[in-house]
This record gives sequence, structure tokens and C-alpha cells, in this order.
Amino acid sequence: MNAELIAVGTEILLGDIVNTDAQTVSQGLSELGIDVFYQTVVGDNPDRLERVIREAADRADIIITTGGLGPTLDDLTKETLARVFGKEMVLHEPSLARIRDFFARIGREMTPNNEKQAWLPKDCNVFVNEWGTAPGCAFEAAGKHVLMLPGPPRECEPMFRKCAMPYLYPLAGGCIVSRNIRVFGLGESAMEDRLHDLMESMQNPTIAPYAKISECYARVTAKAKDEEAAQALLAPVVQQVADLLGDDVYGIDVDSLEQVVGDGLRERGLTLAVAESCTGGLLSKRITDVPGCSEYYLGGVCSYCNEVKEKILGVKGETLKAYGAVSQQTAEEMAEGVARALGADVGVGITGIAGPGGGTEEKPTGLVYISVYFDGGCTTRRTVNTYGRDRVRNHAASTALDMIRRRILR
Repeated sequence: MNAELIAVGTEILLGDIVNTDAQTVSQGLSELGIDVFYQTVVGDNPDRLERVIREAADRADIIITTGGLGPTLDDLTKETLARVFGKEMVLHEPSLARIRDFFARIGREMTPNNEKQAWLPKDCNVFVNEWGTAPGCAFEAAGKHVLMLPGPPRECEPMFRKCAMPYLYPLAGGCIVSRNIRVFGLGESAMEDRLHDLMESMQNPTIAPYAKISECYARVTAKAKDEEAAQALLAPVVQQVADLLGDDVYGIDVDSLEQVVGDGLRERGLTLAVAESCTGGLLSKRITDVPGCSEYYLGGVCSYCNEVKEKILGVKGETLKAYGAVSQQTAEEMAEGVARALGADVGVGITGIAGPGGGTEEKPTGLVYISVYFDGGCTTRRTVNTYGRDRVRNHAASTALDMIRRRILR
């Protein structure tokens, strides 16, 4: 089976939004073993949309659309697909009831045009939208499977995972399952070097290294008749990969470093506070992106000026005078100072020169000192990153999280 994706929305063509739905759906289809040969973006124009649908029907077994399911006049995906495949549109009363209930719960009047979202192709499989108002759906006609998903990523992603993938599973003719071994502190080429012999010897599962900003991961993928069989193939290979990569592995099938660190702090009953200079609150932001972080994260201090470092964090004036704000000594006093000021078990201090200016021969742009205070002592790292301000800041925040992991959670 092969699929074609059609994203409907003039705002994508104008560059106002990025079509992240295509990535979500393509990755999920890959897991199912369904090939994607074409992706198309078309504006909110019924004639052009119809031409694109007819082209897709000529070359794909499965057509998946995203967008165009809303209440406005230019939301025409369902109507156009129904016309192309000869399907009658009918009012789906359960969907209408859900839409009415939604407006009642938020205390707003439902305008008549919202009823449009509840009109669906007759006899379709309805995908209940628990994340918005517009339902999705699927039907089979003329030997093709047609699936419609809402455009907003916060609705499209969970609906694809919870509704569309179970619908597609019987069509896949097999199952592809991947496991991801997440790594920090090891570059992509070094990771590939460690895995090279194992990668060459594998056919099913396969191993592929990937690089992301400031970290890498190895994806192990198996194909089998069902998920249970695929997982059985994966388990020993995933363990081999993790053993070869050692302490640089921060998790398997985990969301992020901040999730791993947060879970570890919670399990150990430890609290965390951070003091940031060059990262400007980025570390705090990443920590607080994790639901439930208030169980272990006490707060942070964004200390760009030396007066704040001295008055709030207790960094000694003589330290700043002798070594400067960007130094190992200052980072360590920031880490210990924020832990004491907020009463945390673990303190992090970050100070550096994010750039693009401000560097010297002795202290170049991209130089960052990161210190983790715990149990009466500091562990400190000096890093230099030359790939621009955003990379400097992201790498510093990731390094701080990884240092907590290695120091406290190992």
C-alpha cells in the first residue's frame, strides 16, 4: 500500500505556517510500513483541490488530507472529496451534539456555521475529535481509502495516532516498529564509529544514526507481521546499541533530557534551582515545559548584571573582579548561591558569551561555563560553541541538564 498526503490551506502556501502535519503523518505511516510517494499542498480553492485529489487517486492507494474541515466558507475538503468519490453528505448528529456541548462548556454561543463541521460523507468511519471541534473521518470508495484530518497540529497529531493509525493498521500488511536510543555528549560521527560493525551486520532490525541540535539518537527499526514480533526482534539489538554507547545514552524512547532529569529528581525527592546568565531563562523554560515540574523545580534567577549576581546569588565581588563574570569561579558561586537562596538540593549556574559579539582572545564568543552544585560540591564544565547565538544557548542548557543526569541520576 502507498499513500499520498494532501495539505489544504492557503496559509501554508503563503508561508504563514509550517506544514508540520506532513511530518507527523509521514512518520506514522513509516511505522506502519506504508510508503509515501507524494505530498502536495493546495490552497483553499475547490477546483484546484479537486484536480489534486484526482491526481492522487490515480497513483495512490490511500489519500490522507489535513486541513479544510472547519466551519468557514473556504473549508471545503469534505465536500470536494465527497463530490470526487460520489459520496452523499449527511448530518452526523453525535458530532453536532459534541460541538454544541463544547460551546456550552466554554460559555459561548454556537453560531450556525459551526453545524457545517458535523456534515460528513455518508457511511464514513467518524474520528471523534477530543482535541477540537471538527471531526475527522475515513471512507473507502473506488478501491481507495480516503482519510480526512483537521489541520491544527494540536488536533491532527493525536487524531492521527489515536484514530487514523488503528484504521490503517489492517491495510499495512505488516508492521514497522522503531526504538530510539537518545544520546548526549557524543557526536554523530563518533556514534556511527562505535556502531559501525553492528550496523553493517544487521538487516532486520536496521540501525540508523541521526543528529539533532546538540544531541544525537540511534533509531533501531524492525519489520514483522505484528508489533509483538517486531518488539521481540528489537529488544536484543536495542540493548547492544545502548551497551556500545554507554553513559552517553540518556534514555530509550524518552521525550527529552528535561523529562529524564525531571523524572529522576522526582524519584529521588530532590529539588532544583537555576541561575542563568547567557541562556536568559532558556534552561528554566525547558524544565518547566515538563508537566508536573513544580514537584521538583523551585525557581530560577536570570542574572545578567553583576549586581544581581552579587546581591541575589551571593557571588563575591572579589571573584568577579579577579576572574570576571564569565569564569569557572563565578559559575560555581552562582550554582551554590541559587541553591542556598531558594533552598534547593541542586543548583545550576550558567555564565558565558552567547555572541555574536563580546568575545576576546582569552574568552572567545561561544565560551560558556556550566556548574552543578550538589551535596556540598560543584561539578563544572567549560564549553565553546562557534555555531551562533541560538546554538550556544541551546547547547549550554542541554549540557546543564546532562550534567545533572550524570552527577545525580546515574
